[in-house]
Amino acid sequence: MAENKGFLDPAFYTNREQSWLLFNKRVLSESRDKQIPLFERLKFLSITASNLDEFFMVRIGSLVDMVNAKYTKKDIAGLSPKEQLAMLSGELHAFASLQYSTYNRMLLPQLKANGLIFTQHHEDLTEEQGRYVDEFFAETVYPVLTPMAVDSSRPFPLIRNRSLNIGALLAKKEKKTGKKGKEELDFATVQVPSVLPRVVPIPGADKKTDGSVTVILLEEIIERNISKLFLNYDVLCAHPFRITRNADLAIDEDEVEDLLKEIEKQIKKRSWGRTIRLELEDGADKRLVRLLKKELGVEDGDLFFSDGPLDLTFLMKVYSLEGFEALKTPKYIPQPVPELEGEGSVFDKIRKGDILLHHPYQTFEPVVDFIRQASKDPDVLAIKQTLYRVSGNSPIISALAQAADNGKQVSVLVELKARFDEENNIVWARKLEQAGCHVIYGLVGLKTHSKITLVVRREEEGIRRYVHLGTGNYNDATAKLYTDIGLMTANEAIGEDATAVFNMLSGYSEPRSWNRLSLAPLWLKDRFLSLIDRERKNAMEGRGGHIIAKMNALCDRDVISALYQASQAGVKIELIVRGICCLKVGIPGVSENITVRSIVGNFLEHARIFYFENNGKPEYYCGSADWMPRNLERRVEILFPVEDHRLQEKLKHILWGQLKDNMKAHILQPDGSYEKVDRRGKEPYCAQEAFCEEAVAEGKRQEQVRDTRRFLPKTHVEE
Repeated sequence: MAENKGFLDPAFYTNREQSWLLFNKRVLSESRDKQIPLFERLKFLSITASNLDEFFMVRIGSLVDMVNAKYTKKDIAGLSPKEQLAMLSGELHAFASLQYSTYNRMLLPQLKANGLIFTQHHEDLTEEQGRYVDEFFAETVYPVLTPMAVDSSRPFPLIRNRSLNIGALLAKKEKKTGKKGKEELDFATVQVPSVLPRVVPIPGADKKTDGSVTVILLEEIIERNISKLFLNYDVLCAHPFRITRNADLAIDEDEVEDLLKEIEKQIKKRSWGRTIRLELEDGADKRLVRLLKKELGVEDGDLFFSDGPLDLTFLMKVYSLEGFEALKTPKYIPQPVPELEGEGSVFDKIRKGDILLHHPYQTFEPVVDFIRQASKDPDVLAIKQTLYRVSGNSPIISALAQAADNGKQVSVLVELKARFDEENNIVWARKLEQAGCHVIYGLVGLKTHSKITLVVRREEEGIRRYVHLGTGNYNDATAKLYTDIGLMTANEAIGEDATAVFNMLSGYSEPRSWNRLSLAPLWLKDRFLSLIDRERKNAMEGRGGHIIAKMNALCDRDVISALYQASQAGVKIELIVRGICCLKVGIPGVSENITVRSIVGNFLEHARIFYFENNGKPEYYCGSADWMPRNLERRVEILFPVEDHRLQEKLKHILWGQLKDNMKAHILQPDGSYEKVDRRGKEPYCAQEAFCEEAVAEGKRQEQVRDTRRFLPKTHVEE
């Protein structure tokens, strides 16, 4: 791809990592929003912690590797890896402080007011509560613990990535002193077992009559009883600590004979990658801090002191506590897809016309059913599918295995390099192979991120191909939480392209051209640049231009440069970017015609939808790719057109709804910050809530239609 020379000045771009941190701040802002149900706010705070863990393991880990390798190339914002780490360090510490300020000052008091009391320190337990906690320790916790002492015969133990531990300094009860008369201290650690619930309810006679619930965290119970693990010692101090390790896998696929075995080996390395963050509670004994720093090889900048429990992801467990439903948003049930209701097979319905699916407002079940029916249909000859992330107990995997057992030709590309899903995907790959499926592990040097299923069926008119294309993973669990678009079609041209996709994935056979689909890494970026440039030319020639693009992230410099040029020509550009956005708005003479909004709501915005006005003949596309270099240059991605006018109207409604949102939308400002929409004088409108209501209303209408079509028995004889 030839580099666009128009906008190389770093001043035109925001650093990618800094932009990601702004995204996590938008998630954190939801946990600070008093208009949101209390337990939903807990969930958002938990999500920020989970997001931050992955950011450290992957992005910070990668920057650390670059610095160690003396890599000095600057990013599009003009920062070297070393400069990025220096900039991020202060911002990450400030962000962590804001997380704990949110927890302590905003959420804990509200939880207590609503009947959930956190015992933050075991010293605060009443006598009766203490007896219960000590019994719980003796009966349930103690048998699971493995205390690890460190001395001349026992080296410092391996501390697992993201595990919660308690570090202690000990002194023998028969005091030993060193040569200079100093007391000799020993170090010991015990891992807080993840197999036990971290949030422990405390029953007892002193339970409040108002029905409130008191809980304590598992590490506080262990800390209270830690002397029972070291009977011959005095415990001088005990503090929870947690480390994050570099988990960015480095695999030279050209040198690997068996990718599956190599990835298995690399996954194990995550447990002992370099420590890049050490979390401790505020007030931890300085002697213990010094020892941990030395043994784990961390600098002062890698230390994060927390005014509260480490690892706030435990709040997702708190969210699951029963009895607090009034403090949660009512659970939404995905609605049926009207076009797929009623008698007849899924193939009969797809033949009548293309079908657009909008998850999670509409159920993901038709996608599962598409494969399930194909696995049993005697006329189906072959099923081919790409899998990037699937659920723990995937019905799709079961259907594919059943299809192979029924004699179908089943080809499945399982992407082993799907980050943090590698182990899961290895298990599925082996299960599918054992069932008789032909399993492909992707292409060397590329991740296969596309979402496509092809069903080949023998019919009276001859062979017909049915295709499902999507913006999201074939994961029935996340399909209830992520907003995505799916297309089911029997379009002949798309069917030919789908066959070519799988031939390319399995046999290195690249087609000379494509009918409807555009694929990365060879064709897609040029396609996007061409579509943007067409709008620019139309605007230059006085025909106007309009682009609406919805995606997860935007950081490709060539695409941003093309958008800047289109903006200069007068094209109206409206971007809906959930996460990273390296483009800047409001640059005089450059990006004054560009707006960027990010929607953070109950569902995770994941769909990629692209609208190009095309001089009054609008074109709509959906796909698996964001506008990022990794998606456009280092992954197999698919962009597919939505050409049916009815379905285009549905996509238009989705885009216009999100542009209208003034409840969950954050608007990018020229200074790089994001602000919630100013709602003064406007009717509140939340796109996600509106789509839920519309799907429910459509479901009720379809139910009424079905009722009127029921045959009723005759009650009299006609003359």
